[in-house]
Amino acid sequence: MSLDLGETILQLDRVVQRLDLARDNRQLRLQGLLEAAAQVSAPSAIEKTRFAADRPFLAAQVVDSLISSYAPTPPPEDWCVVSVDGSHIDVDRHIPLSCYLINLGGCALTYGANPDARLFSRPELAFEDHDLYLTDTANPANQETVQGPLLGLLRTVKELRRLAAAVREIPSTPLYQGGTDVSPNRSKGEASAPPLSQGGARGDLPVLALMDGSLVLWGLSGRGYPPFVRDAIIRDRLLPVLDELRDLARHQPITVAAYVSLPRSTEVVNAIRCCLCPHDLSRCQESCSNRRSTHQPCDAADSILDREIFQARLPKGWRSSVYLTNSSVSREHYGEHQVHFYYLNVGTEIARVEVPQWIAQDERLLALSHSLILDQCHRGQGYPVAISEAHEQAVINGADRRVFKRMVAEALERQGLPVYTSEKERSKRTPWL
Repeated sequence: MSLDLGETILQLDRVVQRLDLARDNRQLRLQGLLEAAAQVSAPSAIEKTRFAADRPFLAAQVVDSLISSYAPTPPPEDWCVVSVDGSHIDVDRHIPLSCYLINLGGCALTYGANPDARLFSRPELAFEDHDLYLTDTANPANQETVQGPLLGLLRTVKELRRLAAAVREIPSTPLYQGGTDVSPNRSKGEASAPPLSQGGARGDLPVLALMDGSLVLWGLSGRGYPPFVRDAIIRDRLLPVLDELRDLARHQPITVAAYVSLPRSTEVVNAIRCCLCPHDLSRCQESCSNRRSTHQPCDAADSILDREIFQARLPKGWRSSVYLTNSSVSREHYGEHQVHFYYLNVGTEIARVEVPQWIAQDERLLALSHSLILDQCHRGQGYPVAISEAHEQAVINGADRRVFKRMVAEALERQGLPVYTSEKERSKRTPWL
């Protein structure tokens, strides 16, 4: 029997009615949480949000202040944005060839006196053993099959590698000579940073290297994979790419960022909990989880998301303070590239923007990421144009997937190799009723 839509809509109506009843209470808790956070001093926030192994929830580490907002600055007249996205066809045991396909697509868009647009896309078919398995160099008998979530992690690293290559391919052009100050217009009135024209070796074209999603490889947290898998992905693949991007940024104003649309993180909310909590960690372990607490005043933050905090706090176009994620993956394995993040009100949503540590610590590059991402969202009616274009170049749709299976079969037939499929796959194509 197919889905009972009548019963489903009745259940949905009941859920929505409950949400409506809880909305007013949620708004009151949110307002109280913001008022309490405003009373927390910066030194206290920095101290209370430092990493604690016994803390039962993930809280961001405050870098400068718990809740602050910073205005955007005008983007430079001439600049370039590069973005790369990926899509893949996973290993399929129902087809006769063990393989996967990764399609990397992207764009390089140049604005200003010499506008230009370059689109690119390239598929990569993997079938060799060294592609299909990650092997422990210390004990070659230990292997992990590259498929499912693990293939997704490897694809993310490949996207970053292609992003770095695309940045290298941008001509070194001394277009940007204007002394536009891209340091943050801080609400506290701090002195501004020197203009970016002093940062590049030759006053080169500023570049935004932008990717979709998170810089944190969350799938490698916990004990889901053995240590050699983590080392193969982070130490041997990810960190060299981030090193390369950092080296490029030493000679040209290049800012690197990852854009998370409609984030569901609670790291900043949990940082507020840390600052307000009067209990010791043993009490927290008994009564707190990542999204809920059973004790006051911490329960005021129950089920509230970071984006709700900044929807109420940030004017349109402004960004939040910068925070350091305490994710175990970033904290323990990223070294000098630990992931920092801020929230940005692009007008249509609150986005999370993640940057490596060396961007977060450079006022000029941090402000450049703010102004250029905001400009991209304005051009894209609420979402970065470059990410949308990269997605269009990378996407593998349903028809592509069906054609790929047929191409595999035809290629095997041309070589006189056996072509077969599972009975389960065959039954899906020919239903009995």
